[in-house]
Amino acid sequence: MSKKFLTLIAIGASLNALAQKDTSRTSSLDEVVITATKFPIKTSATGKVVTVITQQQLEQSGGKDLAQILTEQTGLYVNGANSNYGKDKSIYLRGASVAYTLITIDGVPVYDASGIGGNFDIRNLSVNLVERIEILKGSQSTLYGSDAIAGVINIITKKGDKATKPLGGNALVSYGSNNTVNANAGINGKTKSINYYAGYSYLKTDGINEANSTSANADKDGYKQQSFQAGFGVQAAKNILISPYFRYTSLKGSLDQGAFVDELDYTYTQKSLQTGLKSELTFGKTKLNVLYNYNKVEREYIDDSTLSQNGFDKYSRGSYKGTEHFVDAYANFGLGKYTKLTVGADFRTSKTTQDYLSLGSFGPYATSLNTDSIKQNQVSIYAAANFSNNKNFNVEVGGRYNNHSTYGGNGVFNINPSYQVDDEIKVFANVSSAYRTPSLYQLYSEYGNKSLKPEVAFSAELGLEHYFEDKAIKTQVVVFSRNVKDVIFFYTDYTTYQSKYINQDKQKDLGVEFDASFKLAKNTTLKTSYTFVDGNISTKTGAGKDTTFNNLLRRPKHTFGLNLASQITKRLFASANLSWFGERKDAYFDNNTFTTTYVTLNSYALLDIYAEYGFIVKKYQQPPTNFFNNLYFSVASFFSSHKVRAFINARNIANSKYTEISGFNTLGTNIYFGLKAQF
Repeated sequence: MSKKFLTLIAIGASLNALAQKDTSRTSSLDEVVITATKFPIKTSATGKVVTVITQQQLEQSGGKDLAQILTEQTGLYVNGANSNYGKDKSIYLRGASVAYTLITIDGVPVYDASGIGGNFDIRNLSVNLVERIEILKGSQSTLYGSDAIAGVINIITKKGDKATKPLGGNALVSYGSNNTVNANAGINGKTKSINYYAGYSYLKTDGINEANSTSANADKDGYKQQSFQAGFGVQAAKNILISPYFRYTSLKGSLDQGAFVDELDYTYTQKSLQTGLKSELTFGKTKLNVLYNYNKVEREYIDDSTLSQNGFDKYSRGSYKGTEHFVDAYANFGLGKYTKLTVGADFRTSKTTQDYLSLGSFGPYATSLNTDSIKQNQVSIYAAANFSNNKNFNVEVGGRYNNHSTYGGNGVFNINPSYQVDDEIKVFANVSSAYRTPSLYQLYSEYGNKSLKPEVAFSAELGLEHYFEDKAIKTQVVVFSRNVKDVIFFYTDYTTYQSKYINQDKQKDLGVEFDASFKLAKNTTLKTSYTFVDGNISTKTGAGKDTTFNNLLRRPKHTFGLNLASQITKRLFASANLSWFGERKDAYFDNNTFTTTYVTLNSYALLDIYAEYGFIVKKYQQPPTNFFNNLYFSVASFFSSHKVRAFINARNIANSKYTEISGFNTLGTNIYFGLKAQF
């Protein structure tokens, strides 16, 4: 480890002298989760590995976006999280490919049907509108279908079902480095038969120069995000709950031409819409869930070269639109005294329209794909049985059959046993298979191949949890492996110079995760984590022989985290978070030599400090009426009857110099401060 890294550890540890509590950071043995089984279950009753980011943790992350919060979690690395705000974010869960992590919103799988890999862009979600996040690790295709090879990140949005009065709300406003403004406001309420929530979030920043460029007139690449969501629940009858919802996000930003290449007039816009309806029907101990979701993503990239031309194009415009309809119906019911059964079926249909035009040094070039031919349908049936003897043994066994309109059918399974040795020790194992269907682009584009098969994975993990001293200390260690065959590969025949996607490679990954949390004092919690991942791909050479090499580009083999949190007084909370990322391999296209250059990126460490203070103003009897007394009394009454907190979030306070992506800049020290309120 570097001297700088050891110094940062010492700084983080020294904060213990100030610390006293953070109960939100300590996972409970019996915390209830939903993502693991599609119904509420205690973590002690499942053999799956689930990480929960609570509402309190999200609230105590002022100034951070969703990518930055996720990359602090064990086994999860988001490349680009600390680059320019508008830079694309690549999620690597347990070192797996970006396309192998499924994003769900309130349990509903979401995709970008217009993308090359089809994976959903988390920039389309504002963290200000999120209530909780559950990260489910390991293959999860039995319950969630395609793409859940490495796991599922279920983002649970704010709703009105937990409201305690007819009208309540929340608000936040902050300002910080790079002229960054972050604000949101929401209202919620609940009556006997109706609950509701509506929220709006706004983020605007001047950003930094995205590319690492020496250009004399290099510019900053700004970013703007606006999000709105609304939903309500109607108790139509004693046993029927209907919940329609609507989410919309608009992104606008500037970007550069590529590694080390600045551009002054390259812009993009992105719009994301999800809307649908959830319904729950309860019949005794049986619950039937029926949901419909419509997902639409539109992206547009324009380079008009009026201010600079650093690429080949004098003008280029790319327009990409993707839509999906998703229907899922599943029932949870008891099967005898010890078994709970989940049975379901879902249907997914996807379409895309894509147009690209380039006017450049080599003449005009245009491509077009339309929904008349670029579409696919999938239908699945699945079932999972959860057995518990109400003492110490639990097991889930399940399977899914998926039928695809292009390649046909495939099936997957899972077996997840766990055993509670006593109140302090739990052992668990997961053996499962998973799959990823080819994207529309990989099937039908100019490089498409309709003969593609799904990528198929076999995964195994073994874990141990241990609780010490009346659960004041918790440790967990997990060993995992993942083998993927029929990996989709972009192949070029250098005899004909024709390219297309084919099934060719085999991917083998393995790793270890370690978590520990310590209750140092009545009001003090220390949490530490370590992750190791390694992987190799086997591919055929031109001579038809297999060659194997490490291919986990941009993913560190070793990561380490340390978090210390304290409720110093009733009003004052503070925390320090240290993240260390080991060396990574990377590759970038060199525009001067027209070749791919491979490099090794140095390790780096980031130290963040967060603090918040809650205001309470004592109520006084209203003084004699005049303007200033009325103003003071109104302000005092608001602060004494509402939760108002001031916060400051200082990130990378040691001003570490590091690279996440070759040829692109990262954020230095950046500080944000603001106010948030609940009423």
